[in-house]
Amino acid sequence: MQQFNISTASVIGLGYIGLPTAAMLASRKIKVIGVDVNQHAVDTINQGKIHIVEPDLDMLVHASVTQGYLRATTKPEPADVFLIAVPTPFIGDHAPDLSYVQAAVESIAPVLEKGNIIILESTSPVGTTEKILDWLSLARPDLRLPVEHELDPDINIAYCPERVLPGHVVRELVENDRIIGGLSDACSKRAADVYRIFVTGKLLISNARTAEMCKLTENAFRDINIAFANELSMICDKLDINPWELIKLANHHPRVNILQPGCGVGGHCIAVDPWFIVDKTPNEARLIRAAREVNDHKPDWVLGKIRHAVASLTASGLEESRLKVAVLGLAFKPNIDDLRESPALHIAKQFAKTTTTQLLLVEPNIRALPKPLANHQLVSLNDAITQADILVLLVNHREFAGVKHCINKKTLLVDAIGIDFI
Repeated sequence: MQQFNISTASVIGLGYIGLPTAAMLASRKIKVIGVDVNQHAVDTINQGKIHIVEPDLDMLVHASVTQGYLRATTKPEPADVFLIAVPTPFIGDHAPDLSYVQAAVESIAPVLEKGNIIILESTSPVGTTEKILDWLSLARPDLRLPVEHELDPDINIAYCPERVLPGHVVRELVENDRIIGGLSDACSKRAADVYRIFVTGKLLISNARTAEMCKLTENAFRDINIAFANELSMICDKLDINPWELIKLANHHPRVNILQPGCGVGGHCIAVDPWFIVDKTPNEARLIRAAREVNDHKPDWVLGKIRHAVASLTASGLEESRLKVAVLGLAFKPNIDDLRESPALHIAKQFAKTTTTQLLLVEPNIRALPKPLANHQLVSLNDAITQADILVLLVNHREFAGVKHCINKKTLLVDAIGIDFI
């Protein structure tokens, strides 16, 4: 089998996964060309800075750029390996949108050369990696592609999903095991050569379809378990039981480990990926669909609790327009700045549309509010605590530790994170 030298890599998409991956490769003395359509992201990275919040990533990017191993651009250039890490959202009734992946493949097609490796990292529905063959067949009919030329393809294609935890991405990129599914055995081996550059975890070889389904399965499993906790919290509310106390007690059983309920499920993975399974197999994925529906409903349930708190104050004679409601947390999980599919952000936006109260927003990981909330106030935690008539706890950021000891006794509390049990 022909041996391919890997001295340059191109990462398409410089977001929460692409940029750390690019920086990790660059830290191993691989020349990395990062590609993104966002000119601001490109300019920021070329200054040795980062446009996202992720611990330790700033130092890694600064060192890689300063030493000349990482640079960013808006147009693909030739490289030995191309890693695609672009979004895969859903559209309409939760149908997967593969337009970003297709655009990425078509953008690199003109610069592909014999011996190149293409690895898709974007979380994708089953069969997406095979679609790369279709797109490349149209864009580069001169290339011998895998499957038809399994033993000696010009281009090797594989799927390797990211499986990192926001806030711990730099460490987990190195330590976590990776699932590598090629369109042929040769493709899997070539892709494994790339990840051996920086991964100390196991490289587990499979095929593309199984690797795609593995990532979806991991996130659907987590979604189902979160849905149980969220549904339990709503049941407990109706039965006048503290769900966090109940869960704490139940978890003393040696074979029970119930997760903590919250205001919903967000992010680019768990809130999206299970729908890819449902879309492909709607009649079979009944439990997965039910879990998604429970978690998608939880933000609206919390929103109802906020409106009930407002109604209780206005019923006592206070004017709604004079009330101040403080929302603590907008990110989709603690200690990050990521607002993608955030249930907390959804709650804040929906409440803002239907209230005349003064809305105070606390999110320590961002500097400016997103456009739908731009007319409201981004305030400090101290200002929120001292001014609010109603305090809404949505995200368990580290900055909020001990907040329960500072709340005025007259302040109404809407608690989605279990403040007395964190």
